[in-house]
Amino acid sequence: MLKRAAIYGGLLAAGVLGLQALEYQRLVRSDAGGWSQLVLAAAFLALGLFAGARLFGRHDPPDPGNPRAQAALGISARELDVLREIAAGRTNKEIAGRLNIAPDTVKTHLSHLYEKLGARRRTEAIARARELGVLG
Repeated sequence: MLKRAAIYGGLLAAGVLGLQALEYQRLVRSDAGGWSQLVLAAAFLALGLFAGARLFGRHDPPDPGNPRAQAALGISARELDVLREIAAGRTNKEIAGRLNIAPDTVKTHLSHLYEKLGARRRTEAIARARELGVLG
């Protein structure tokens, strides 16, 4: 996400430099009606909406998997969130940041998941969860 923000920031900076190169100030001073300001405002509004949609756009909701298997194993909703995050390949620290919990809490959820899924490591837990239909 930081990479995308840097790209859009660079594009906005290039737009500003382009306006300076076209001597924007002279255009604004000569336009008594303010049409150029309106066009410029509309252009930046469109660029801002586009950048916002790309950076903070909707994400597809996660596949709920098999709720019956989840209930039978006693996996909580938060443990399922952690399981989805490890399936996405994230570290404990990344998971903690994304779910707004402490890294030690992530470790606790992982130990509960390992116990409930009969796994000893992340890869086994993910494979077992997919096998049982907990993960889609």
